[in-house]
Order: sequence, then C-alpha cells, then structure tokens
Amino acid sequence: MRYVDAFNHFFPEGIWSRILEIPGTGADIGKRMRGIPCIYDLDERFRVMDQFEDYKQVLSLGMPPLETLAGPETTPELARIANDGLAELVDKWPDRFVGYLASLPMNAPDEAAAEAERVLGSGSACGLQVHSNINGAPLDEPRFFGVFEAAARHGRPVMLHPARTASFPDYSTEDRSEYEIWWTFGWPYETSVAMARLVFSQMMDRLPDLKVLAHHLGAMVPYFEGRVGPGWDQLGNRTSDRNLGELLGKLKKRPIEYFKDFYADTAVFGSRPATICGLNFYGVDKVLFASDSPFDPEKGPGYIRETIAILESLDLPSGDLEKICHGNAEKLFGLTPGR
Repeated sequence: MRYVDAFNHFFPEGIWSRILEIPGTGADIGKRMRGIPCIYDLDERFRVMDQFEDYKQVLSLGMPPLETLAGPETTPELARIANDGLAELVDKWPDRFVGYLASLPMNAPDEAAAEAERVLGSGSACGLQVHSNINGAPLDEPRFFGVFEAAARHGRPVMLHPARTASFPDYSTEDRSEYEIWWTFGWPYETSVAMARLVFSQMMDRLPDLKVLAHHLGAMVPYFEGRVGPGWDQLGNRTSDRNLGELLGKLKKRPIEYFKDFYADTAVFGSRPATICGLNFYGVDKVLFASDSPFDPEKGPGYIRETIAILESLDLPSGDLEKICHGNAEKLFGLTPGR
C-alpha cells in the first residue's frame, strides 16, 4: 500500500533558526522541541520515514501558530521564510515530500490573504494550515474571509488545526487550565467550535467550493452526531434572548449536512474505536491518512505505525483502503497519483 501522510509537522532550518531567536517564545519552543529531533532535524526525519515502505509526507509547521510568535509587522516575514523553506524541501526531496501546507500571518489578514495567493497561485503549496482561533478571535470574522476565498478560488484545502493553551481556563473562577485539560479535551473542542462557526456564519454557503479538513478525525463531531444532527435541527429552542431559529431558514441545508462536508484525517493517536467512529460519520471518500508525527511517545514513528496497523485491521475493501491511504490526499491536494 502507498501512504501519503496528510498531516504531520516539521520546521525547516530557516524558520527553526528564526523562531529560536525570538526572545521568550523562542526559548520556550526550543526547550520543548529540542527533545523531538524529528521535527527539525532532517536526517532524523529521514530515519523515521525509512521505517515505512512507500510512505511520503505532506509537510506543515508545528505549533504554535505564527500569529502567537510576533506582531503583525513581523509575522509576514516569518510566513515567507517558513513557506519558502517547506517548498525547498518538497523541490529537493520529491520522493519523500509530495507537498506542503502553507502557514499564514493571520494577525495581519491582508498580508495573510496575499501570502495565500502567492503560494497557491504559483502552485507552490498544496493547501493552507489555519488554526482554530486567531489569538482568541473566531475564524468567521470578516477580516479573515480573504484567506478562505483564496483557498476556494484555487481549489486547495484549508487544514484546520486546533490552537488552545493553558491560558484558556476550564472554569470562569480560574485563570488557567489545569492538568493539560486545555490539550486533551480543549483541542477537540476548539476544532469543533471552529467548524460550527464556519457552518453557522454561512461561509460554506458563500464559498461552495471551499474544502476544509478538520484535524483529528473531525474532533468531537462524529461522536456527538446526535447533538449535531437532531440537536441542531432545533437551533434556537434553548435561546430566549435571540431568534436563532431564523438562521435555519437561511441555511441551504441541515446543519449536520455541512459538518459531513468537512474532510477529516486519521490522526487520533492510535485509537481504533475513534477511527471507526470517524469513518462511519465521514465515509471513506472524506478521510485522509495522517499520523500527526512526530508527537508520539517514540518521537516520530509510533503514530505512523499504529495508524497503519489500525487501518489494516479494519478489513476494508482494497479500493476503500486505497482512498484513505493515498487516493483522497492525491485528489484533495491535486497531487500526481503515485508521485
């Protein structure tokens, strides 16, 4: 089987060095990431990849989002350095890296739209990586529309990655999230909220060609199908200070049908039940193989190996397995089949 890993993370040398120079933030990132050589050391990345036969990657930067690293006067430069570095890796090692997802300076929305146009219009990037909130702001704010518009116009996907830190408290009486709840439960919540905002803001009606992939197999949505479906069919019944029911009449279809329009990936940290749940919700035409490497306990190969094993254990028809493992990625990203 051929595998195209649609969502995994790497810092090219140029942006890695630049980030480490940023006072405070750079030191914090370096402290954590230096313990995961596969995310910045190309030789280590190759060593991990060589453990798997006919395996290739679509690259994207790791966390945190660029807009959290610096102000809008600096992030456009960071985005160009990052994207040009990823493009260079794809050009130099096409047998390993079949494409990359561009990062954008989302705290500078006009520059973000321009950078999206630059990398998508030139055919350099095969998609965009956008995070679930922009320094706390929702993605459906009008100032971010140009980014989604560019993706839709060029027929390339927006890959939605969660962004939440310990500064998001779990209770209103506290000032931070405890026990890394912000990550374990907070990231799936973040992704699900961002998906809902794209749906109910009617962005998906305004941009019918927009394709969005929700990282980690659609987050909470598949498991909460009953709430997303029959629950949101009753939108407004639980709200007395606004007439939300009017929105149902403005949407072109049921809310759950929009959620099924999202794409999803298999990056669920080696959980077979979650994989089955997500596949049942989205179907084999909307799910892409992805590992989230190198954030497994082995710092590289673990989630790749476990995800492959789970997919092979599901006894899917060979045609369906081919779609998930490489066909859907080739189609969504506009890749040459077999590259």
